[in-house]
Amino acid sequence: MILTVCMSPSVDVTIELDSLNVGKVNVVRNKTLSFTGKAINVAIGVARLGAEAQATGFMYNENGAMFESALDREGVPFSFVWNSGRVRENYKCIDKRSMLTEINDVGGQVGPDKLVELMQMIRGFSSRSDVTVISGGLPRGVDASYYREIFRAVDQKSLRIADTEGAKLFSALEAGIDLVKPNLEELEETLGREFKSRDDMLAGCRELLDRGAKCVLLSLGRDGAIITNGSKNYYCKSINVAINSTVGAGDGMVAAVAVKMQQGADLPEILRAGVAAGTATVTTFGTISFTKAKYEEIYSNLTVTEF
Repeated sequence: MILTVCMSPSVDVTIELDSLNVGKVNVVRNKTLSFTGKAINVAIGVARLGAEAQATGFMYNENGAMFESALDREGVPFSFVWNSGRVRENYKCIDKRSMLTEINDVGGQVGPDKLVELMQMIRGFSSRSDVTVISGGLPRGVDASYYREIFRAVDQKSLRIADTEGAKLFSALEAGIDLVKPNLEELEETLGREFKSRDDMLAGCRELLDRGAKCVLLSLGRDGAIITNGSKNYYCKSINVAINSTVGAGDGMVAAVAVKMQQGADLPEILRAGVAAGTATVTTFGTISFTKAKYEEIYSNLTVTEF
């Protein structure tokens, strides 16, 4: 089983426009609502690949039932820690050039008792999980150190994947992580500098390895991704596809990576699967995951090289 822990669920309102004109009236061409959150997207991706997923994390009373319905449709079991209030809403505006503009709401608040309850839930589920994925932001007012505490609650037999950034990522690394998946922008923001060359990127990845990661998967968007464990480095270039939305691409990547790690795959195979799933996700508009058929089509056309 693959356990996914959603720290900050969201209702994603994806709006398609001809162009985004600031300060003027904009006419919507298409609009979809997705009941999402990074780890919820991962759970759906895992299920679409035919593996067993279990979703948990924080949820909110006013509109949380819609998330349960979305997971039910995907065949993903769930058990949430419930809180008063409403799930935040994020707006993603995509113009005809596939440029994405995001307006993200802040997460709701949770009480100290709820923080303890989630840790207890993670202990229970992770004892039956081969892989545990914890990703996303934190509820309003929760310190970044909570990432360290929840990863320490994960059963030692379960492989650990973290998908977050900044102080939250540093905190998670203190608990020891099997794989972290920043994208290039997140790596630059986390380490406070730009990375222009592949050697620079590898140096940044090694800083995360030195802090406690066993492996770093660095997403480069349409350019593919790099994976390294400090001694072996691999690169996989993506293929050209029609990009309808970049929403959820990183989560699709994590889903495929988690499945491959559960299967005991080597680094090149993990990288190839991650790039295939991330690329497959961007071919869809208004959905938060990929189809297995598209994933397999792209996967068969990818090549991994060592450098």
